[in-house]
Amino acid sequence: MTKRIEGVLTAIVTTFDDYGDFCPKRMRKQVQRQLNNGNSIFCNGTNGEFFVLTSKEKMAVTETCVDEVAGKAPIMAHIGEISTRETIKLGKEIQKLGVDAVSVIAPYFIPLKQDELIYHYTKIADSLTVPVFLYNIPARTGNTIMPETAAKLGEHPNILGIKDSAGSYESLKGFLDVANNMDGFDVLTGPDSLIYQGFVDGCVGSISGLANVAPDKINAIWKHYKAGNLEQSKAAQDAVGELRKNLYATVFSPAAVKKALSIMGQEVGVSRYPIEFSTKDLADIKNIVSKL
Repeated sequence: MTKRIEGVLTAIVTTFDDYGDFCPKRMRKQVQRQLNNGNSIFCNGTNGEFFVLTSKEKMAVTETCVDEVAGKAPIMAHIGEISTRETIKLGKEIQKLGVDAVSVIAPYFIPLKQDELIYHYTKIADSLTVPVFLYNIPARTGNTIMPETAAKLGEHPNILGIKDSAGSYESLKGFLDVANNMDGFDVLTGPDSLIYQGFVDGCVGSISGLANVAPDKINAIWKHYKAGNLEQSKAAQDAVGELRKNLYATVFSPAAVKKALSIMGQEVGVSRYPIEFSTKDLADIKNIVSKL
């Protein structure tokens, strides 16, 4: 791995133009905005709407991000597809672009046994040279990576950790227990509500969707924690609690985040998946943004 993955990585939105096509120019502005606030980049994730991007677009997004980051910070790209074959195919192309690591969501739609998840991830890690991070988000995939499965996969020299987006402290703690008993296996938090607690308990980083909207406020949690100022880090976490709760209560995250960014004057386009904002949704998001 070129750079160790740590601190805040923004699960950056994929910017579209006014016609709904990927817009590199807008993407570069969002990358710079994150770098200016001390955050690294995680592209093609849930907030990047990977589920509505073509493989060609995922390549273009990654290439744009890598070029704009220009080695100034770590960059991770998500490559997970439903099939092992397609994940490997995309991963081989993505790793050529210079990312520091890739993350792989558990296959979705198809229910899998733990042994099948081990097979899936092992084949991927065997096939790639770029470091691989598991990505656990059972609410979206229907498949849960169990801690014992993560422990088994962590024995692979090319699997360096897991991003846990299950949403509960219990889930995060299970993976931290694995990491605490295994060298070279790191845990990254997914939920914005667990960033501070994750750092305190041993997480090396956080992949944050909310950092799109409040890059400085999310980075403050890491900045103060790294400096040893735990009270200030906890206060920074508490400060974004209502923001997270209220924004994510409107509509599914990527669209809510993009709408907030648009209201803030950031050109990011609209989400591709079917979404409709009610009058109340829009009023709520405007109110949320006005308090930033």
